[in-house]
Amino acid sequence: MDIPPVHLPTLLRHPDDLFDKLSALKTEFARKKSLIDSQLRAGLRDQVETTQSGMTHLSDSQKTLQSIKEEMIKIDKIASESQNQITGTDFATINLVSQAHRNFNAVETMRRNLEGFAERVAEVEEMLREDEADYEAMPNLLRVHYELTRLRNIRDDAMEQISRGDDPGLRVTLEDYFERLDGVVRVFDERIELIAMSLITLVQAENESLVVRFALIVEAEEKSDQRVMALQEALKDHREIATRFQSITDGAKTVRGYKERFLECIKDAAAPQFEKSRQEFMGDPGGLEKSLRWYFNDLNTVRLGMEQKQLMPRKWKIFKTWAVIFHQMMHDFLIGIVEDPETSSSHTLEIVGWPEKYYRKMLKLGFKQEELGVQVIDNRETELVRDFRQLIIKFLDEWIDRIWAAERKDFAERGVDGGNLETDEYGYFRNKNLIDLWRMLREQLEAAANSKRADVVEGVVDAMFQRLRQRQQAWQKMLEDESARYENSTTGDLEGFQPLQDWLVATANDQIACIDDNEEEGRLAYLSDFRKKFSPLVTPQYMDRAEAEVTTLRDGYVDLSTWCMAKFASLVFSVDFRTVMPDFFTPKWYTTTHMARMIATFEEYVSDYRMVLHHSLVDIFIEIFADELLVRYLGSVRNKGAKFRRVDNFQDKIFDDLSTAFEFFNSLPNPEVGNAIKETWRVTEAFLGLLTAEKEQIPDTFAGFKTSYWDLQISWVEAVLRSRDDFERSMLNAVKARAAQMDVVRGPETIMSKVK
Repeated sequence: MDIPPVHLPTLLRHPDDLFDKLSALKTEFARKKSLIDSQLRAGLRDQVETTQSGMTHLSDSQKTLQSIKEEMIKIDKIASESQNQITGTDFATINLVSQAHRNFNAVETMRRNLEGFAERVAEVEEMLREDEADYEAMPNLLRVHYELTRLRNIRDDAMEQISRGDDPGLRVTLEDYFERLDGVVRVFDERIELIAMSLITLVQAENESLVVRFALIVEAEEKSDQRVMALQEALKDHREIATRFQSITDGAKTVRGYKERFLECIKDAAAPQFEKSRQEFMGDPGGLEKSLRWYFNDLNTVRLGMEQKQLMPRKWKIFKTWAVIFHQMMHDFLIGIVEDPETSSSHTLEIVGWPEKYYRKMLKLGFKQEELGVQVIDNRETELVRDFRQLIIKFLDEWIDRIWAAERKDFAERGVDGGNLETDEYGYFRNKNLIDLWRMLREQLEAAANSKRADVVEGVVDAMFQRLRQRQQAWQKMLEDESARYENSTTGDLEGFQPLQDWLVATANDQIACIDDNEEEGRLAYLSDFRKKFSPLVTPQYMDRAEAEVTTLRDGYVDLSTWCMAKFASLVFSVDFRTVMPDFFTPKWYTTTHMARMIATFEEYVSDYRMVLHHSLVDIFIEIFADELLVRYLGSVRNKGAKFRRVDNFQDKIFDDLSTAFEFFNSLPNPEVGNAIKETWRVTEAFLGLLTAEKEQIPDTFAGFKTSYWDLQISWVEAVLRSRDDFERSMLNAVKARAAQMDVVRGPETIMSKVK
């Protein structure tokens, strides 16, 4: 009933574990509670039976003591009456003569026993030699035991008598005299132990006669030991009374322990078998059941050959006794392997699955689990499963850490030509470590699958989901930190900038490779292949939750790939267009062709990266750049010196910028992308309306703008109005007043949400 302590911090490491593991923990604790309750009921039943048996023995003992008391009273009464019939002088004389006669008889008996002692020992030695020639039958076994018992009683009686004297020399003489008997006893005990160690073999060989004779000897010795222990207890508690009867006691004076040695021999005989099973199991982790086949065969032999044929005393309950001893040895055998530092995870997992098979086999033999004592592996299945799962996760983390370290090193050492990257079969830039990552995940998943336990696989897959999400976040942070170095640079140092762009492209490609299933070629992407492999290994209940995890990962890959393209576009504006963007809507703007230059630069980027960027990302890249250009263009109203004067004919300049951009959008290979971009750029019409509307019409113009673009920000509208050469505070107040009156319906996010 020993239950390992539960460490909640270990079981519930993350907040999500309250939802993910709570049900499993409740089920596990309910199972443990049920097991403990059954063990307690069995223990209570045994205690009640023991208590009832003890009360019965106490009642019988009380009756016996009362009977003895009555008999002693009768004897005392008779003695008193006899003393009254005899005069005091005559009684003392008679008592003295009686004692002398008893002592004379005892001395005479002892003399005869000692005179014939050597001859009787020789006869026993001869019988032992005869049995040595016929080990399978040992025909003299009972006679030898009978004679040895008498000889040992003689020795014990003599040694007890001599111990009352004060002559140590006589004791030494007697010990030398009985030394020959000690050698014979050792030989006999060795024969008994040999039989005890070979009982299974003897029963299988149908040598039932020898087994029965062995049982008779052990039973006789057991009764003798019980008598000796009872006498010792009596001497301890009632020394004065017991001393009066000491002279009439006969038989052994010490406990010889044959029954206990017999039970020890059961263990000693099984120990080499367990050691052999251990060696076989350590060599073949999948062969535990095969290596322990002898265990159940031996128990079945005891059941059929000893108990059913009644070769042993019924009171011994030999089958249950044997099974309990074997069960404890099985427990020690398994726990020893579990706690061995050299035990592999494969061995541990095999042991985790063993109790169910073991108790099913023991039930066939007639034993319920609670009848056998301790749980065969101390109910450590959950702990061992968790340890194995954590071991796989440990290896998983070590692999991911090594891969991440290699990726960071490659990124830090990127060359001007996009070094440390590779191209796939389609010519797309790729991180060379991505393949290793997914191969490692498959290998660890296979290791978990070898456990043949869904809870192990589910725990490992959970850890993989978490690590993959963390990997997405780590990649984004690393690229973000490196990009910030160029975005915030004041020195104009661009070393490593172009390789950074290559890595952004490669990272975006990697994300698409994780989710891009090629149905035409029948090839699954990494994530879909991963899902396909773990699906048959988990429970349907877990699969429902896993689908949500897969969806989250898939969305994360899409988001990260889009983020990489957005970061690429942002870097273009921060680095390539750093000196251009501040000129928009300033007096310098009228004399420049910045829009044409930016479009030309972007066309070069698209041309350069079209072949190495995943085909599904090319259009996304163009849309992201177009949106970024529009946001930056509209946001230029905040440029220092930005002012729209009517005398400068700014409308024509804006039309010129827009026509340049729209010309590029019209030339895109994918007309749908071009049309979508142009539709987004239609917002410039509302922008131009704010710049050109009459003062009194501005609130209405704003209202129309806000209705079409619900996320239009008032701060940007204020910047636009302030850039007008006829700006007045009343214009802004009128717009704010109208904004307060409007009840705008929110909808999908528009481009104006990005314009600050």
